[in-house]
Amino acid sequence: MTQRVELATVMDRLAVDGVITDYAVAVDDGDWEAYRGLFTPDGRADYRSAGGIEGDAGKVAAWLAESMLLFPMRQHLIVNRRVRFGMLERDTGDTALVRADYVNPMRFAATGDAPATPDTAAPAPAAPDFICGGRYAFGLRRTDDGWRLNEVIVQEKWRSLPARPAAPVAD
Repeated sequence: MTQRVELATVMDRLAVDGVITDYAVAVDDGDWEAYRGLFTPDGRADYRSAGGIEGDAGKVAAWLAESMLLFPMRQHLIVNRRVRFGMLERDTGDTALVRADYVNPMRFAATGDAPATPDTAAPAPAAPDFICGGRYAFGLRRTDDGWRLNEVIVQEKWRSLPARPAAPVAD
């Protein structure tokens, strides 16, 4: 590989990583316009393994906007990102596949909590009472506007729900 090709590969890796980070921030901040903007026109997402839906980015963004009202505090931690570049129309580097693990602590809304938005902070910090984790498969394509998601598949592997209160002990 020449230095020019190696530099281009590094720049592409940084750009792809930026899209993945923007994805997490959009979901955590409830910025559904930004979420939709991360996808190609034919982009799709599949959240079925986590109890969600599968569909085009607009449909999924609308579903997320509604379902995330339950969680005014959420924070995706996307780690162990493995990036592989592929080929589209015989041009190396026009597609990318990212496999990444995630941990997502969230807090259920309390009565009277306003949902978090990109312009407002979540309610006062408190320990999360719902945590899930798994693996993402992100498919990306190079477009005239830069790298965009054309597929997101969530594979939830585990979740931890709030503990149930202990039953009272009879005397």
